[in-house]
Amino acid sequence: MSGKYQTVIGVEIHVELTTKTKLFCSCAVDFEAKPNTRTCPVCLAMPGTLPVLNAKALEYGIRAGLALNCQISERSIFERKNYFYPDLPKGFQDSQLHQPLSHDGYVEINTNGGKKRIRIHRAHIEGDTARLLHTGEGEIDESLTSFVDFNRSCMPLIEIVTYPDMRSVEEMRAYYETVKSIMQYIEVSDCDMEKGQFRIEANVSLRAVDNPEITTERTEIKNLNSIRYATRAVEYEIKRHTKALESGRTLTMETRLFDVNKGVTRAMRSKEEAHDYRYFPEPDLVPVEPDRDWVEEIRRNLPELPDARRQRFMDEYDLPEHDATLLVSDKKLADYYESCVKSYSNPKTVSNWVLNELLALLSNARQNIDECKITPEHFAGMMKLVDDGTISGKIAKTVYEEMFNTAKMADVIVKEKGLLQIADEAEIARIVEQVMAENPGPVQDYRDGKKKAMGFLIGQVMKATKGKANPQLVNKIFGEKL
Repeated sequence: MSGKYQTVIGVEIHVELTTKTKLFCSCAVDFEAKPNTRTCPVCLAMPGTLPVLNAKALEYGIRAGLALNCQISERSIFERKNYFYPDLPKGFQDSQLHQPLSHDGYVEINTNGGKKRIRIHRAHIEGDTARLLHTGEGEIDESLTSFVDFNRSCMPLIEIVTYPDMRSVEEMRAYYETVKSIMQYIEVSDCDMEKGQFRIEANVSLRAVDNPEITTERTEIKNLNSIRYATRAVEYEIKRHTKALESGRTLTMETRLFDVNKGVTRAMRSKEEAHDYRYFPEPDLVPVEPDRDWVEEIRRNLPELPDARRQRFMDEYDLPEHDATLLVSDKKLADYYESCVKSYSNPKTVSNWVLNELLALLSNARQNIDECKITPEHFAGMMKLVDDGTISGKIAKTVYEEMFNTAKMADVIVKEKGLLQIADEAEIARIVEQVMAENPGPVQDYRDGKKKAMGFLIGQVMKATKGKANPQLVNKIFGEKL
């Protein structure tokens, strides 16, 4: 982006709540169910049916609002957001605009310049739309056929709307990750984007740095099902808005889609304002007036949040900030780490294995941490073999990967694969002598003061023993013989 212009980004995040039933009926919330098998006359909007608010969804909404530092409204109302679309059986969505459940909050994100506060305008609860499934080539507006799955209709969700406080895609990413982590920590959602449990929409505009009155019309980018796509879409919009300002063109306020194959956004429809939806109070739902004592009880029972946990990891486990930040970014990962520390009380060693080895294995296998076969007991058993000299650190990596793939205990793997460390001093001395005889050049280099030659010689011993030689003994014997 040109230095003459400032990016202005606001974000709307939709979080599906993990209640057992939907927002206004008793249908089960089941993301894995076959299409149109979790429906009833209420969520299908049959004539004569009436909605009843899910108390647990209300509790989760309050919990989320408190975790986002919002004020919980003493009185909020549901309103009908009127528009016609195939995924909306009622012809309107029950939402909250003028009197939301919570409002005026904030989250703090980490940026290169330090902490930055992103203000939250409101965080309200609403019933989700149904899900449209499209066939054919291209994007939604190019599909040949669309099917409607009403299982998602009226699922409870929270919509979190920010003020336009973000100035870069990096800040947008940091905000997204922060909110996702908070929602997972307070256990109101699993935030699985592949299941549509955590969806992001971005509003983008540009303004001149030296004259804020020179600005582009805001565009909203919808249907962003990953932070990677959201980043690419916003980057494209920044370039598009910059070109418009440079050329003097006027952009229209509109909603756009991101074409993931072409890497461009494309106009979907002109951007609606609130009056276009003809909001009016939902006559079938009473106003929500949560008891203040209940709200304070929910506040007292909030779990440890990511920022507090990161600080505790640094204080209690003496971890560097980098390690602590990565570990607490995912609640399940942080829980797993602490379980491993309870089984093997060397926090930094555990951190190294989790962040370096485990995350790589999970990524390659496309698995989540809750699918990991390496239990804390598996890990502790492997580290015991390293500590008592049964296997080397290098062999431990082989054992770790095998545990990941098979769920076998470390001692079983070592026995089956013959991975016992060579700790016989006479045997290692024979191999050292053989390596020295075969590599007179590096031996002489070391004796001439080129200490790096030792690393090469040790490497040859480890190669000859397939990594089984005890490293401490190898170093000791080389030291004696050189």
